[in-house]
Amino acid sequence: MVRAAVLPAIGAPLEITGIELPEPGPGQVRVRLAAAGVCHSDLSLSNGTMRVPVPAVLGHEGAGTVLAVGEGVTHVAPGDGVVLNWAPSCGTCHHCRLGEVWLCAHALTGAGNVYAVTEDGTELHPGLNVAAFAEETVVAAGCVLPVPDGVPLTDAALLGCAVLTGYGAIHHSARVREGESVVVVGVGGVGLATLQAARLAGAGTVVAVDVSPGKEELARGAGATEYVVASATTAKEVRALTGGHGADVAVECAGRAASIRTAWDSTRRGGRTTVVGIGGKDQQVTFNALEIFHWGRTLSGCVYGNCDPAADLPVLAAHIRAGRLDPGALVTERISLEGIPAAFDAMLAGRGGRALVVF
Repeated sequence: MVRAAVLPAIGAPLEITGIELPEPGPGQVRVRLAAAGVCHSDLSLSNGTMRVPVPAVLGHEGAGTVLAVGEGVTHVAPGDGVVLNWAPSCGTCHHCRLGEVWLCAHALTGAGNVYAVTEDGTELHPGLNVAAFAEETVVAAGCVLPVPDGVPLTDAALLGCAVLTGYGAIHHSARVREGESVVVVGVGGVGLATLQAARLAGAGTVVAVDVSPGKEELARGAGATEYVVASATTAKEVRALTGGHGADVAVECAGRAASIRTAWDSTRRGGRTTVVGIGGKDQQVTFNALEIFHWGRTLSGCVYGNCDPAADLPVLAAHIRAGRLDPGALVTERISLEGIPAAFDAMLAGRGGRALVVF
C-alpha cells in the first residue's frame, strides 16, 4: 500500500489515501517517485477543463527510481533513475511516421486503463498515463526514460513537462534566432522555463508579462530583460520595449483567450505567435479577416513543446550540466502530497512558479 492523491470525481477535492499497486506485468515498470511537479494541466484535469477518466491519480511531471520491471523491459533496470514521459509515442501512427511524435494518436490511451485500486477496492485510472501524485506508480515501459547523468532526480522531475515544453516552444515551435525579441505571456512554471530557453537561444530583448507584480524577480532571474504587469495596454507597452514594432516572437503560457489575444497583438508584423497554454472550449479567440492579411503573423499551437523527449532530454541535460539551464530555479515551493490543493489555489490566484511535491 502506498499513499496517493486521488481525484474521486471531476470538481471534487483530492483525497490523500492508500492505494494498492500490482507488480509490473510484461512491458511495465514500477517506480518510486522522488518528486512530482504540480502543473496547471493537473488543475485543468481536476476541474474538467481537460477530460480524464475518474477516479484517478493525477500528476504527470515526475522522476524517481525503478523498483522493478516486467518481462521484456530492457532499457531500464531496478535502481535506475528515470523521468516519467506522460505522452509516449507509438511509433506507427500517421503523426509518428511523419516524425511528429508529440502528436501521437495513441499517446494517451493508457490513461483509460485501470492501474491500481484504493483501500476499499475502488478501481483507479492513471491521470495522463503516469499517476505521479503518489509515492510509487506502475507505468508502461514507454513512459520512462533514463535520467541523464549529472541531473539530480528532483530537478529531473521538471524535465517531464515544464522544461521540455518551455524549451521546445522556443527551439522547436517558434525557432527563436539569436538577437530576436521575445515576449512570454504567463510566468508560471512553463513560462519561467520558456524565459530560460529564450535566454539560451540568445534572444535580445525578452519581455515577461504576468498579472502579478510579485513575479518580476522570478522572471528576471529566468532571463527576462523587461517586465510588464498585464493590463489593457500590454501590447502597446511591449511594442514600446521592442523598437515600436512588437516582438519577433510571442509565447503564450496562460491558456486564456485574453492572453492569447495579447500575445498576438504584441507580435510584430510578420512575427510568430506560439500558444503553449491549454484553455477551455469556452475560451473563444477572435480575429478579423483584414488583420490576418495585414499583419502577416503566424499563429501556431504547441503540444509538449513539439518535443521528442528521447532526443531532447540528453540535449537539456548537457545544458544543465553546463549551467545554462536551471530546472530548480522554477520551483518556488516544495510540498507534500497534502499541499497539492493549496498549490492549485496558488495557480488560480497567479502566485509563484512551480510547486514541487518531494517524497
